[in-house]
Amino acid sequence: MYGPRFKELRRAYGFEDVAIVPGEVTINPDLANTSFTLGQHTFSIPVLASAMDGAVDPAFAIKMGQLGGLAVLNLEGVHGRYDNPDEVLDQIAQASKEEITPLFQKIYSAPIKEAAIGSCITKIKDGNVVCAVSVTPQNTKRLAPVAVEAGADILVVQSTVTTARHVSRSYKGLIFSEFCQQISIPVVVGNSVGYNTALELMETGIEGLLVGVGPGAACTSREVLGIGVPQISATIECAAARDEYARRAGRYVAVITDGGIRTGGDLCKSVAAGADAVMLGTPLAQAYEAPGRGYNWGMASPHPTLPRGIRIEVGTKGSLEQILMGPSSVTDGTQNLIGALRTAMGICGALTIKDMHQAEMIIAPSIKTEGKIFQMRQLLN
Repeated sequence: MYGPRFKELRRAYGFEDVAIVPGEVTINPDLANTSFTLGQHTFSIPVLASAMDGAVDPAFAIKMGQLGGLAVLNLEGVHGRYDNPDEVLDQIAQASKEEITPLFQKIYSAPIKEAAIGSCITKIKDGNVVCAVSVTPQNTKRLAPVAVEAGADILVVQSTVTTARHVSRSYKGLIFSEFCQQISIPVVVGNSVGYNTALELMETGIEGLLVGVGPGAACTSREVLGIGVPQISATIECAAARDEYARRAGRYVAVITDGGIRTGGDLCKSVAAGADAVMLGTPLAQAYEAPGRGYNWGMASPHPTLPRGIRIEVGTKGSLEQILMGPSSVTDGTQNLIGALRTAMGICGALTIKDMHQAEMIIAPSIKTEGKIFQMRQLLN
C-alpha cells in the first residue's frame, strides 16, 4: 500500500538567517575594489537606486552618478506623466492614510507623455552621468524607442515577476531574445528568484538581472499575493545561474539583489551570496536629495484593481553621500554602506566583488541577538 504524497517544502534563507565567516587572510579595506560592470559601463560602487518616484528624479540621478553609482528613473512614474511633478509629489506627501491609495490610482492613471520622458533623460545626460530608465513589460515596445532616441544608456524592464516564457492573450507579447537584438543599449530585466528562470532570461541576451520578489519596505506583494523567496536564497540561485551561463556562453550577466536591504550588513551579505551589485529604494529615499519628501512607495502601489504597495514614512536621515560614503552619525548600519562593504571585504580578504562571492556563509539565526541583551532592551524602551 502507498501512503499519501505530500508537497515537500525546501528551506530558504533571508538576511536575518545567515552570517559571513571571516577569511583566513585579511586586507586593508582601502585595497578593496567595489566596482562592477553593466554592459559597457563600469561603476565605482555596486549600488543602483531603485526606479521609485520617492527615491529618484533627474537631479537625484545626477548626484548618484557623480558618487559612482547608478540611479534608475521610472518612465511610467510622475516624471513621465506630468510637466509639474513637484506639485504631484507634494500632493502625495500631504495626503492622509485614507486618501493615499485612491490618490495614487488617480495620479498614475494620467497618460505617459513622450515629451516629458525626453525632457527627463536630457536633464540626466546634461549632468554627464550614465542614464538608466525603467519601464514595465507592457509598455516596453512603445517607450523603449523613445528612451533610446532621447539618449538613455541603460534600459530596465521591470515587473513584480519576470520570466522568459510568458503566456498571454495578445498576438505577440514582449520576447526578450528579439528585443535585446533590436535595442542598441544594455537591457536589465527583473524580477526573478530562481535558478531555471534566471538561466533562461540570461540566454535571451540581457546584461543584468534583478533578484527579489516582494522584499522591499514599501512593497506588499508578499502579503497580497503570498509570493516571494527570501533574498539570500534567491540571490544564491540566480548567481549560480549566472556562473553556469558564463561557463556555457562565455558572457557574464550582472546579478543585482533588489529589495529588502536596510543596512550595510544586508548589502555585504547580498554580495557574499553572489550579487554583483544591489538595488536600494527606501534607504536612499531617506536622503536629503530624494524627491519623496520623507516618504516612499512601490511601483505597484497605484494598480487600478489590486494595489500592492504602501506609502511609508521613511524620514530624512542624511545626505546621499553620507548614506553611501559616510561619515556615519548613527550606529545601526544605515549610513556609510560602502564603507561597510569595504570593511567586510577586507575582513574576508576579498580584493574584488567577485572575490567576495567566494566568502563562506553560515546559517546563523542568532547572529544579531547573541550577547545583545542590553541593545535589545534599549530598542524595546
